[in-house]
Amino acid sequence: EAMSGFTTTGLTNIENVEGVAKSILFWRSLTHWLGGMGIVVLFVALLPLMGVEGFQLFGAEAVGPTKSKLTPKMKNTAIILWLIYIALTLLQTILLLFGGVSLFDALIITFGSVATGGFAATNGSIASYSSSYVEIVTTIFMVLAGVNFSLYFALVRKKFSTIWRDGELKVYLAIYFSATLVITLSLLQSGSYPSFATSLRYGAFQSASIMTTTGFSSASYNSWPPLAQGVLLLLMFIGGSAGSTSGGIKVARIVTLFKLGRQNVKSLLHPRGVFTIQREEEPIPWRTVNAIAGFVALYLFLVLVSTLVVASAGYDLLTSLTSGLCCVGNIGLGLNGVGPGGVGFTTMPNYVKWFLSFMMLAGRLEIYTVLALFSPNFWKR
Repeated sequence: EAMSGFTTTGLTNIENVEGVAKSILFWRSLTHWLGGMGIVVLFVALLPLMGVEGFQLFGAEAVGPTKSKLTPKMKNTAIILWLIYIALTLLQTILLLFGGVSLFDALIITFGSVATGGFAATNGSIASYSSSYVEIVTTIFMVLAGVNFSLYFALVRKKFSTIWRDGELKVYLAIYFSATLVITLSLLQSGSYPSFATSLRYGAFQSASIMTTTGFSSASYNSWPPLAQGVLLLLMFIGGSAGSTSGGIKVARIVTLFKLGRQNVKSLLHPRGVFTIQREEEPIPWRTVNAIAGFVALYLFLVLVSTLVVASAGYDLLTSLTSGLCCVGNIGLGLNGVGPGGVGFTTMPNYVKWFLSFMMLAGRLEIYTVLALFSPNFWKR
């Protein structure tokens, strides 16, 4: 439960959440909030003391081509990130209070949204509130939490051109809105819900929850049509933006891989041509491209191994696959047995839980960081 909290995964080992003391529920949700931005502060403030350049590791966690420095000093950067984080937390809490949610529940939902964690104070997650207002507010803040936090700094500094030029943000929003539209139409066509508005309500919420790796649920999507579930499965792989509190492969890496594929096709058509992969009109070093490709390969490998470990306990393939994705991608909610209304992780054998706990850590620390900890050269430095 602690590993799930600090890594912002959000899967739970508690069968009856509503029967647990509020102090415990508050603490486990607070671990979300601390873990969400805490990992960034760890990279920019503490690791330099170990002889590692903080900003390089911040870039590793933020994935892909790194953003330009927010401020010249890493300490100031960490403070700014935390202030933005706190501002989002306060704003969502206040909005939820306006919707009639108790202060305790508002804080629990907010911690889970802003940190993209997913722990809830009820057994039915967000669905227990039966409130379109709560779902709309939560959807908005989940999407905001999936955005690179350096863009909020640019917003505060009124550098709107920086936000407008950010290609990853455009792709992130395009994927989210496209997924929402496809799921909405699929739900409407299948007759899962009586109206377009209701289908949109659940489609928008669940798309945001899965893509940002939050793991809240507002509906039992295990009964949704295959197309809608397929889109959710795809979003589990993608994840949120670089430099956000989200998990997953991250949009920045996905975009870079597509550009790499396009560049390889061009090289086949024009063998003597010289091509570069660019991001925001700046070339991406091949060392970075190779690191991204290597990361994705390792990511998929860990998901595959996790799938086999869960399957060894007798679970079906879809439950096993999404269990692996839940942990490596820090999502916390999958399909079938680990989806809404499923048996969940509480019935899994202890060896599976131990293994998946380590996968949560590996996913949260961007895999390479965990591998570096096992390298003697890292500790010699």
